[in-house]
Amino acid sequence: MGTMKRQILIHPDPRLKKVAAAVDDLTDARRALAEDMLETMYDAPGIGLAAPQVGVLERLIVLDCAKDEDQPPRPLVMFNPEVVSASDETRVYEEGCLSIPEQFADVTRPSEVTVRWMDADGAEQEEGFAGLWATCVQHEIDHLNGKLFIDYLGTLKRQMITRKMKKLKRELARG
Repeated sequence: MGTMKRQILIHPDPRLKKVAAAVDDLTDARRALAEDMLETMYDAPGIGLAAPQVGVLERLIVLDCAKDEDQPPRPLVMFNPEVVSASDETRVYEEGCLSIPEQFADVTRPSEVTVRWMDADGAEQEEGFAGLWATCVQHEIDHLNGKLFIDYLGTLKRQMITRKMKKLKRELARG
């Protein structure tokens, strides 16, 4: 069975604001979902995708921040990811989101985090991330908690982006 591109939900969508459920056992369906999500993410193109963004309210994220031509791809599949420690030092990064297309804003997050998760084989993993990887993994874990990067912004900027997304969704519906 081949992988399949999934439809990415566009903000505002109530599913993007819900807290995702923990994954208790790894089924073939969940592994297939992870593969579909990687294909969807690469196709978009993006560097991270959370299951709620494809309408599945489960704690699963995929990411690959290896963007340089000379870097091999490094797809990561994380079930039940959690930040177990974060640096006091912060970093500002201009973030975007596949559920909020073509909108970007500066978000301040810890510059380094240690994340624990279960991989697709059910093994527990723990790794430290810095730079873009740290930003990306925190952004995706936020999705699992019903939080979007625009939630870090001021009210006016957030409302402006939300209005643009409502307009985009109307245009897509007409399309």
